Amino acid sequence: MIGDLFSIIAPVFICAGIGFIWARQDHPYDTNLVTTLVTNIGAPCLVFYTLVDVKIDIEAFSTMAMASIAATALFGIISAVIIKALGANLRTFVPSMMFTNCGNMGLPLSLLAFGDPGLALAIVFFMVSAVGQFTIGMAMASGHMSPEKLARMPLLYAVAAGLAVIVTGYRPPDVFINTTNLLGGMTIPLMLITLGISLAKLKVASFGRSIGFSVLRLVMGVAVGVVLADLFGFTGVERGVLILQSAMPVAVFNYLFAVRYDRAPEEVAGMVVISTALSFATLPALLWFVL
Repeated sequence: MIGDLFSIIAPVFICAGIGFIWARQDHPYDTNLVTTLVTNIGAPCLVFYTLVDVKIDIEAFSTMAMASIAATALFGIISAVIIKALGANLRTFVPSMMFTNCGNMGLPLSLLAFGDPGLALAIVFFMVSAVGQFTIGMAMASGHMSPEKLARMPLLYAVAAGLAVIVTGYRPPDVFINTTNLLGGMTIPLMLITLGISLAKLKVASFGRSIGFSVLRLVMGVAVGVVLADLFGFTGVERGVLILQSAMPVAVFNYLFAVRYDRAPEEVAGMVVISTALSFATLPALLWFVL
């Protein structure tokens, strides 16, 4: 078991560590360019290829989507009650509690722990979280909804195309399959390297509160994941992926929105850094539990 856990965790640490050391040595890294490539090309290709190659059935997709929506909603409700009781700003801290780093960390961990079937299910959670972050999350940070940004998300069209292939049974030409496989392959390594870059550059502020909210994010994630897995009757890979994705740390995108809309970015950065560090420290126990 120890060897299995090491084989899952080590690649994540190594890739993120490359980014961290790269940034610490002041090597150039265009985060905006890489993020744009991954968001607009890499991730949609990875989503399409995985859905088509693994052939996840519509029932499994729908059930995981409903569980992901329920998890995100519970994160928002529970955190809002606690943050309100503490007198903190809801629009600043609730999005960080709701939207996990289920892309940069969750996808590679699900792939390494559960193989392609796990990646396919993790992509469903990632899709729900991404849509929520660019609608509810952005609305909370900015004060207004932006449907046009949602309509410009290539990820949604990749999911729709993948589901259309699954439903119709149509087999796309090999050139299309091979191209999306090749382009999608850049996504997970770049996500992890960019995570390391971000962690090296972010500065921690309000250390005490950041620790408190970071612990809340991780504990709440595991608890909600376990409860929902039981309620939906998940076992095996489905159960493991739901708990794993729910237990991920604060997403880096929350910091980017906090900077853009001036929502205490230093404190949100602290939550990203500390929750990620705590997540790395507790990953062996979490993986042992879900496996």
